[in-house]
Amino acid sequence: MVTSSISQERVWFITGSSSGLGRALAEAVLEKGEAVVLTARKAEKVEDLASKFPGRAIVAQLDVRKPEEVREAVKQAIAYFGRIDVLVNNAGVSTIGTIEEVSNEEVRRLFETNFFGVLETLRVVLPYMRQQRSGHILNVSSVGCFSTATAWGFYNSSKLALEGISGALLSEVAPFGIKVTIVEPGAFRTDFIKRSVAVIDTQIEDYEISIGNIRQNMWDHDLNALGDPKKAALAMIKVVDSDNPPIRLALGADTVETIESVLQFMKAELDAWREVSMSTDVDEVVMNKISLP
Repeated sequence: MVTSSISQERVWFITGSSSGLGRALAEAVLEKGEAVVLTARKAEKVEDLASKFPGRAIVAQLDVRKPEEVREAVKQAIAYFGRIDVLVNNAGVSTIGTIEEVSNEEVRRLFETNFFGVLETLRVVLPYMRQQRSGHILNVSSVGCFSTATAWGFYNSSKLALEGISGALLSEVAPFGIKVTIVEPGAFRTDFIKRSVAVIDTQIEDYEISIGNIRQNMWDHDLNALGDPKKAALAMIKVVDSDNPPIRLALGADTVETIESVLQFMKAELDAWREVSMSTDVDEVVMNKISLP
């Protein structure tokens, strides 16, 4: 068994570390002097980082849709470093298309990566974190959980599912000293659109009126994004460094502005329909509330 001499620095396990935010985070962590398990579907794409930081970076082949590869990658990490301190579930894909257009097969492919792949990775890593009574999990979600953007419905729904289990996980693992943070990036200057977004062929002409411009302009999305991946990486490291990390970390001015706008809209709509919403309690409950001093 090959083992590392790393004893004090944290060990990070990052999925999807060959490009985008995952790559930027891996580089920042390694430059900080900590250790990283570099995982990617195409492992050769991270070999350069491993060579640049010998002893502190190892490469593991990992397609999160394949449970056997998840188990093997985690096994390699434990065999080499002895532990995993930070798990970053970053790997993700998307599909552009309306709810009517996208096939069930494509939806399942998307969820296999964005949700079930994360679920599998969590279930393999958590026993080690519970045993060591420490750890931090970063589940990379999206501003799409708030913006519900046209043509991104299935991507957003997979991230909403991820946020659903993240909230439950937070309270479930807290007694073991394990922290959970949901990371919600906006648009960043990565190659995510060109690399990881599928545009379906079965397009329905009627929907050109609602998503035609989105299809035409999406390829400029990465270049025109406001976010700097290197700064996002530093923000995530700062969260892991914190003794009191946030449950949710919004990344990017566009994300902050979107969340603020949505919260204001939700509050206004809740107030507008409050009487109807409150009217659905059984009569006994309503009368008790009225009679309270």
